Amino acid sequence: MADGEKKFPLTLIVGMIVFGLLLAGGVSYFIATKIVADKASVDNKGAHEPGIFIKLGDAKDGLILNIGGVNSGRFLKIGIIIELKPDKKEVAATGKMPSPTEIKVLDTVVQLLRSQKVEDFDPAKQEQLKEVIKHEVNKSLGEERVYEVYITNFVLQ
Repeated sequence: MADGEKKFPLTLIVGMIVFGLLLAGGVSYFIATKIVADKASVDNKGAHEPGIFIKLGDAKDGLILNIGGVNSGRFLKIGIIIELKPDKKEVAATGKMPSPTEIKVLDTVVQLLRSQKVEDFDPAKQEQLKEVIKHEVNKSLGEERVYEVYITNFVLQ
């Protein structure tokens, strides 16, 4: 070996390799736990256990209500289906009588729709109407049980 040549010590080379492997492992761990886990939680945010669907009103026609006051002569025919979180304590309704939850939901929605002004039924305000229905039904049931409100038909006369 010549005097001008410098040889890296073997321990320094091994130390650099070990440091590089630890750094790569740390970055891989961070990516696997933080970024992928956050993405998975965002993807599953809309997922929930299967709900119970309640169709309000008549099976064929839905709800038919007079709106805008008694003397307005305006009628609303609306089909509403509400998806509720299942309640383990509630007993399923038997026979033709609806369950207590269905009665509360129907009463709340009918009162809400009859108290609205005709302008509140504008097609541009349909999402807002769904949110109001969801909020009021949750308030009447005393907990956050409504997953979604679906409007299946809508006729204003």
